[in-house]
Amino acid sequence: MTQLALTINGRAHGPMDVRDDLTMNDFLREYLGMTGTKFGCGAAQCLSCAVIVDLPDGTSHTEPTCIAPAASFDGKTIRTIEGHAENGQLTVLQKAFIEHFAFQCGYCTPGFLNEGQVLLEQLARTPVARADLEKTIADALDGHLCRCTGYVKYHEAVRDVILADPHRFLKGG
Repeated sequence: MTQLALTINGRAHGPMDVRDDLTMNDFLREYLGMTGTKFGCGAAQCLSCAVIVDLPDGTSHTEPTCIAPAASFDGKTIRTIEGHAENGQLTVLQKAFIEHFAFQCGYCTPGFLNEGQVLLEQLARTPVARADLEKTIADALDGHLCRCTGYVKYHEAVRDVILADPHRFLKGG
């Protein structure tokens, strides 16, 4: 058994004892009832299970949870798909995913949404040139797999959010 204490979507959890072999994905789903983070491939290749890890310096990145031990998240601050909407209101990115019908079965959506959110936060800190936007989005979403082939729609949704606020996300706005 290992002690685990972390913050998820702004709420502290633990310390609590967890099995050493418990994955973070199973911890979220079985211990906390947070079923939005999906178990896809079980090999950290499809990234349906990706959550956002917030770092002390204000930056963030995604990490897969399907093969990562829950104990490896001890002391971390993370965000899951359940943590995006506030007071029942969807975020601009969530609305864009719906408007673009950027999902069919929706299984990969949590990973894409978390990655898109990390990209928006990164661009708010360090805007890119408009000429680099398409590649920047493609690079950010690269590695996420969608069995329904919704890639173009995910890309378009993220792009539309960025283009709707160019002064925030693009150099020279």
